[in-house]
Amino acid sequence: MRGGSARLRASSRRLTVLSATVVALAAFAAYYNSFGGPFILDDVLSIVENRSITRLWPPWTALSPPVGSQTVSGRPLVNLSLAVNYAIGGLNVRSYHALNLLVHVLAALVLFGVLRRTFLLPALRDRFGRACTPLATAAALLWAVHPLQTESVTYIVQRAESIVGLFYLLTLYGVIRGAQSPRGTVWYAGAAMTCLLGAASKEVMATAPLAVFLYDGLFLAGSFREALRKRWGLYVAMAATWGLLGYLVVSTDHRGGTAGFGTQLSTWSYARSQFGIIVHYLRLCVWPSPLVLHYGSEPAKIAREIVPWATLIAILAGATVVALWRRLAIGYLGAWFALALAPTSSIVPTADLVFEHRMYLALAAPVVLAVTCAYTMWDRLLARIGTSGPAKRWAIPAVVLVAVTAALGGTTVMRNRDYRSKLAIYQDTVNKRPRNFRAWVGLGSALFEEGKTSEAIEDYERALRLNPGFADAHNNLGNALLRLRRTEEAIEHYRKALRLEPNSAKVLNNLGKALATMGKPQDALEYFERALRIDPWLAGAHVNLGNALLRLGRPKDGIGHYEEALRLRPDDAEISNDLGIALARSGRTQESIRYFERALRLEPAFAEAHNNLGSALVAVGRAPDAIGHFEEALRLRPDSPEIHCALGDLLAWAGRTGDAASHYEQAMRLKPDQVRAIDGLAWLLATHDRDRGGDPARAVGLALRERELTGDGDARSLDTLAAAYAAAGRFQEAVATAQRAVSLASTAGQDQMANIIETRLGFYRDHRAFREAARPAEGSPLPGLPRAP
Repeated sequence: MRGGSARLRASSRRLTVLSATVVALAAFAAYYNSFGGPFILDDVLSIVENRSITRLWPPWTALSPPVGSQTVSGRPLVNLSLAVNYAIGGLNVRSYHALNLLVHVLAALVLFGVLRRTFLLPALRDRFGRACTPLATAAALLWAVHPLQTESVTYIVQRAESIVGLFYLLTLYGVIRGAQSPRGTVWYAGAAMTCLLGAASKEVMATAPLAVFLYDGLFLAGSFREALRKRWGLYVAMAATWGLLGYLVVSTDHRGGTAGFGTQLSTWSYARSQFGIIVHYLRLCVWPSPLVLHYGSEPAKIAREIVPWATLIAILAGATVVALWRRLAIGYLGAWFALALAPTSSIVPTADLVFEHRMYLALAAPVVLAVTCAYTMWDRLLARIGTSGPAKRWAIPAVVLVAVTAALGGTTVMRNRDYRSKLAIYQDTVNKRPRNFRAWVGLGSALFEEGKTSEAIEDYERALRLNPGFADAHNNLGNALLRLRRTEEAIEHYRKALRLEPNSAKVLNNLGKALATMGKPQDALEYFERALRIDPWLAGAHVNLGNALLRLGRPKDGIGHYEEALRLRPDDAEISNDLGIALARSGRTQESIRYFERALRLEPAFAEAHNNLGSALVAVGRAPDAIGHFEEALRLRPDSPEIHCALGDLLAWAGRTGDAASHYEQAMRLKPDQVRAIDGLAWLLATHDRDRGGDPARAVGLALRERELTGDGDARSLDTLAAAYAAAGRFQEAVATAQRAVSLASTAGQDQMANIIETRLGFYRDHRAFREAARPAEGSPLPGLPRAP
């Protein structure tokens, strides 16, 4: 007898493990194609621009998410989970999706465990006990693969819903195990702890103690009074977690004004709209189409939008109350559904009326109801027709379950494809909700990122036609106009956005950037500084402030801002390059080399960094090392006249005059008025013999062209012209021009240049042309690029 019982228990364990494995594998199959989905909507603020997740240790920073409208605001455990992903792979989306799926699979397995044990309880054992594992498997399976869950799994930052769902279910599971275990205290402590962790994840956890209490009174203790008597300590501990929830909500100003009675929607407007929304949720449970990322719904205003759905919800709520009063299990399913939705679908307004991820926990109720009703009807049918035997009993239900799971799972796979790119998900959203102005802005942003600026502008303008007071649309339209160099129009939209959101650091930064683009860096400083007072972690504002200071000739003042930006975004090659430029212009060229090299480690194909590193190496006397960087810069940007000039200068110094001339010629073809190229080529032609590429007549022509471009007040241009005159045998003109150059250099305090030109003046007075020396011997100091400074 004992051996038979042991075999039965072993068989039951094997079935349980097999069932749990099937649930997990089905969930993985449904979400296998979700791993490439990009960051969208709230992901940007909560992940991409969230500095608090960039350090995992010590954990206090990650447990202190930014205060504002971010999804992570007031949810420290969600923020910590993102910090784990950042530590694993930075902003690589795959690890984020992997953790989302892991949380969802764990939640499905806990739901399986809760249901299996619930069906074995005395209140339900007679009806469902012998089928506890298949029923729990079916319900957990359908819940795991249901397309309504995609927003909580595939949309990365909405892991807040799945994490709180996991802790909600773990809390209930811990209480069930505690009531059945001789070591109940340990399980109860675990339940209290998961309740606390859930409170640190999302506000939905506020209803968990009530859900547990109802379950206890209906299924475990026999009555609500007995539940309190037996487990009052547990309920005190769980109720204490409300204190943490309250603190997190209040300390974040009701999550940046996105929840609570201070939102834009009134309590009545929000509540009356929820009747129709809850019915919509129920419809999606049965027929999950169409699924929408962001509804952008307007509040219900007229009777026909409110009364029919309010009546239906009142009937369902009344039925739930009656069922609970009569201690019917179905009443708990209704209560579970209501409690899971209560924090977001009641009288407490949130910033958005409807989101599909809010159904994550609530979906369990209609799924369990469908599974148990189907089983009950099938069981009664079998009893009526007299069929027996496990094969006949379970064959048709198994086929039906596989078919429904495949249909739901296949729909989930297809829905995941909508998340494959920003463009795809926003296009899907505007197709389904064409009056959603936020979705049009999202679509515009996706197009903007793909370089389709004109199309993006059309979408931003469409959003503004739908809602002229939407600050994000004005801001993004400003960004698009700025890219097209329609700067004044961009500034107008930034100012409109700023009037709507005067404390937006993002808009202040963009307005400052536009002013700097217009050649008003001094005016821009004010906006960058205001942006940083509001958000000291805004790396872009630090960079733009540094750039403005650089343009104002204050590179030393900009260094600190570049350093702070690099601390905030250590993997940003452009910031490292900008810091190198500021250091070089502050006379700290040797230090600048380190940052140019760092930029190239981060982004090896960064042409500007190659060019800047080459210039810095030349400046510290390492010209041979610089040639390769200029050549690589030119390979990456063959249409850059500046890089052609830099390489031409260096090759001229190296004695490769033919190659140098070719680069100057190419620079002039790309930009005919490129003074540096004209000067370099004229100098080469004037200071070398004909057998080394000299051409005095052309040198004079080029030098005269240079003087036209620079005027008669540039000492370097006149120095070149004097050398060209001398090469052409026009020594009287050479002397007069060189004397003028010496005078200008002296007046400007350029004594070194004046002395060098004075030396050449001696050649001209002796009726001799000046000839550039050959390349210095290896190891000799580089006297600057081939000319005097």
